[in-house]
Amino acid sequence: MQLFETVKAMRSHLFSLDKKNKLGFVPTMGALHEGHAALVKQAVEENDYVVVSIFVNPTQFDNKKDLEKYPKTLEADMALLDNISKNIFIFAPSVSEIYRKKVISKSYDFDGLDKVMEGAFRDDHFNGVGTIVEALLRAIEPDRAYFGEKDFQQLQIIRKMVAQQKLDVTIIGCPIVREPSGLAMSSRNERLSKSMRKEAAFIYKTLLAAKKQFGTKSATTVLHWVTDQFEQHPALKLEYVEIADIDTLTPIIKKQSKRKYRAFVAVYAEDVRLIDNIALN
Repeated sequence: MQLFETVKAMRSHLFSLDKKNKLGFVPTMGALHEGHAALVKQAVEENDYVVVSIFVNPTQFDNKKDLEKYPKTLEADMALLDNISKNIFIFAPSVSEIYRKKVISKSYDFDGLDKVMEGAFRDDHFNGVGTIVEALLRAIEPDRAYFGEKDFQQLQIIRKMVAQQKLDVTIIGCPIVREPSGLAMSSRNERLSKSMRKEAAFIYKTLLAAKKQFGTKSATTVLHWVTDQFEQHPALKLEYVEIADIDTLTPIIKKQSKRKYRAFVAVYAEDVRLIDNIALN
């Protein structure tokens, strides 16, 4: 395992590899957990070499306190990756290495994918995501890049950005990895108290029940039911719940038999913001 901190050093090493080898890429912000490990393991299985980036991207945080609180655990992250494979390269650049003198994001036109759900509550968030993912993809030039479906809206936006920018990479979405309770794995979970971490399992339990109801009831009925469930569970504060078309992320008006839908939620547990989603059909 090797650690690179500059684009020049990373690219120089990658260019020295046999061009016949397939290169996978897993972008992360560190504080790695089993959800990240699942992405990396899939990348290792499907490629000859894998680059894992560890970079806390400032332009995708609309809340400065959230950025300040984000854990930095490089040594532990490296140990976790080392246990997966020796054919992993770690790219851990500084903010100045990526952004130089101006820590600002580019502006993209995501055809409205960024205006709903997360985009409605996190100003300019997806421009920040697009900026860093594009920069990393251009620096590393992988054959495949892996993203978790927990951030399903982000996954669809990255696919849109890659198509618009004509980047030669295959974007692969990987299933959500959950704790035994059902809570979607996230670096933010570590900030929850033990009791709240147990309470937060209610999020997935509610999504599962919503999926069951979606088969026989209208989307409006399901949305009202989910909202009511959280109102009866004051330990968790529902920020939004939405049922949307998986391709356009357009909120559902009336179910169409040939369309696929997912339910999306954002919930505050204590002061920690958690997101989750589930395929409905």
